[in-house]
Amino acid sequence: MKETKFIFITGGVLSSLGKGLAAASIGALLKARGLSVTIQKLDPYINVDPGTMNPTQHGEVFVTDDGAETDLDLGHYERYLATPMAQKNNYTSGSIYFSVITKERRGDYLGGTVQVIPHITDEIKRVICSLATSASEQGDGAAPCSRLDAKQAVKQGTGPDVAIIEIGGTVGDIESQPFLEAIRQLRSDLGKERCLFIHLTLVPYLQAAGEHKTKPTQHSVKELRSIGIHPDIILCRCERAVPAELKRKIALFCDVDVDAVFSAVDVDHVYKVPLEFYDEGIDQKIAIMLRLPAKNPDLFAWKNLVHTLTHPKGAVTIGIVGKYVELKEAYKSLHEALIHGGVANEVQVNLAYVNSEEITGETASTILSGLDGILVPGGFGERGVEGKISTVTYARENKIPFFGICLGMQCAVIEFARNVAGLAKANSEEFNTMTPDKVIYLMTEWFDLRKDCVVQRTCTSDKGGTMRLGAYPCALTEGTLAHAAYGTSLVHERHRHRYEFNNAYKESLHQAGLIFSGLSPDGGLVEIVELRDHPWFVGCQFHPEFKSNPMNPHPLFRDFIKAAKVRKK
Repeated sequence: MKETKFIFITGGVLSSLGKGLAAASIGALLKARGLSVTIQKLDPYINVDPGTMNPTQHGEVFVTDDGAETDLDLGHYERYLATPMAQKNNYTSGSIYFSVITKERRGDYLGGTVQVIPHITDEIKRVICSLATSASEQGDGAAPCSRLDAKQAVKQGTGPDVAIIEIGGTVGDIESQPFLEAIRQLRSDLGKERCLFIHLTLVPYLQAAGEHKTKPTQHSVKELRSIGIHPDIILCRCERAVPAELKRKIALFCDVDVDAVFSAVDVDHVYKVPLEFYDEGIDQKIAIMLRLPAKNPDLFAWKNLVHTLTHPKGAVTIGIVGKYVELKEAYKSLHEALIHGGVANEVQVNLAYVNSEEITGETASTILSGLDGILVPGGFGERGVEGKISTVTYARENKIPFFGICLGMQCAVIEFARNVAGLAKANSEEFNTMTPDKVIYLMTEWFDLRKDCVVQRTCTSDKGGTMRLGAYPCALTEGTLAHAAYGTSLVHERHRHRYEFNNAYKESLHQAGLIFSGLSPDGGLVEIVELRDHPWFVGCQFHPEFKSNPMNPHPLFRDFIKAAKVRKK
């Protein structure tokens, strides 16, 4: 039986310092030491989940096998740990408050006054402690009206050796205060031997002065200590390594051990971070402070990965034609999956982001020429769609390797229907409800495998959580590009969409040359389409980027980059 240890990671000074990457890298090092690890992200925003948030504000929405729409940091966790995440790995202020309010409406608090402390903080502690036990061990938990007994909630069970909890936002933000108070209480409840606080902060290097500045870190730690949290380890995000004398200064002013102050230096490849942390000795310090088994990490795979990334045997340029290109984080998993495909083929993948609104039949050749492969990603809404369809035409006619994902697959179907099958007005019901040829339509009823029931929706249904979400099976046809890539006849891939291929057009488009290489096992849903007489043209309704990691690149991305590599030659 295990006694799960908890590592809490907070951030100071400013956002986007890389708490997610730091958490994932620490997790990777601990896993390399033979420990079982999970990671949880606690986000302070009021949305129940990020599913309805604009990608240009929040970045991509990462989808798990169980259908949870989560923060993009869960993508980092999966890629670095090669371990599937789930709904329990991401909570928001909205979901915490929603749970508490639901209990209050149900009468669970027996007429008591519901407050931030203890009710909200107890709910936060409850979701954190749930990581320490399996679903079968959790049962119904303590009575909702009683105070949470943290020691009982994390009793020895079959949970992981280590649970890493990343607190979103920045210390000092008003919305993150309940989360910080909850982890302060947990340290008191469980003891120092089971809880470790790591604070990631900024140590800027002023070029004009030629020196690092530690004052932002001092103020950030002061803010953290003012609410009762004393960091055990300080990670200093910096452009250049923090000198030893400055580490001593930070240790003195922030009251931590000198050997608990580490540099987190900018790197040119994010997959170098675990090795950089190892060289700093971060995992060793964590192991000592949490009394984890003394064992050197096996980093052979990570070193081999970095060597491949830094010593490519060629390069290809892939165009990503989308509508959210002003924020690259909107396509984070896609970006990484393409890099993974390059690793599998030992080539550097250069990415050219193209705004689909700039593409027309006249401009396509000018903007897209010189690309070795073209990828059209997912998205929502009509803006930029005609540019994506023109992009598909260019890739099809010029025999350029093409990969369409989700909406990109739907655009490929529309383009083929219009320009090959002769359905000039073909469109998606999402963009034109009056089109006579809805080759893509709103699916109003389907069977949800996880809920084991039929789900229904209409165009007026709530937007949040009403899509086909999570992993669904896909049966592959032998002799196709998809089957050749996967090397098997049945796969499970993650979905996030409302609209589907309209089976009323299946036979006519097939006769015109469209190949349906992937279907749901019952044949009712089209999952993958391909083209004959083309080097590599694949569109998939699901999001394969969510299941790719650097040690095991996704088969479709591997073969897409392989086709681009062949074209480059």
